[in-house]
Amino acid sequence: MRKPTAGIAAALSFFLTTAALPAAFEASVKNEKGAPVADAVVSLVPSTGPAPAFEGESFAVMDQKGMEFVPKVLPVRTGTRVRFPNSDNILHHVYSFSSPKPFELPLYKGKTVDPVLFDKPGTVVLGCNIHDWMLGYILIVDTPYFSKTGGDGLAILRDVPPGEYKAYLWHYGLKDLKKMEAVPVKVIEAGNRTLELKVRLYPKRITGRMPQTHGGTGY
Repeated sequence: MRKPTAGIAAALSFFLTTAALPAAFEASVKNEKGAPVADAVVSLVPSTGPAPAFEGESFAVMDQKGMEFVPKVLPVRTGTRVRFPNSDNILHHVYSFSSPKPFELPLYKGKTVDPVLFDKPGTVVLGCNIHDWMLGYILIVDTPYFSKTGGDGLAILRDVPPGEYKAYLWHYGLKDLKKMEAVPVKVIEAGNRTLELKVRLYPKRITGRMPQTHGGTGY
């Protein structure tokens, strides 16, 4: 792979535990300087056949605190309903034009809005019609095997049955938010396997942070 000339190079490593079945993966995502990368989503999709069928209902929460989406990145499985409470004491107007789920939640605060069903895989970019700097991301995946890195750059994928998979990496710093980097990986019953994948992330295109000049007031 050609060495990137700009942006951030991130290394993704998978470590297979040797304890018991099903397996657990530890994914470590770092930039070119060896610093951990937070908010990267790692998922495993079976190479042959579909992922296990989705059963029951699943709910997740993306809050609004301090005029920011919390969490900034929320990975969910297809078929999940997401609640959007507003914990601020001002009104927000949440919306998305992304094709997997365009929707709009007009001005509100508190926990009065109904959850939104995300029934198609893909990336949904969220905004607030009142506060332009507010950005959030929901990644919908067609697999139960996914996790997001924390501040330490680590993500744990648990209960992964043996088999052949494609490992996907997504981050909002990718050039194309609709595309996830993929690499094949084989899950075995025991033993150690490390897989490294380098992806090119672009410098903070949009920070999604409240401007320093903003006085903290709103509607």
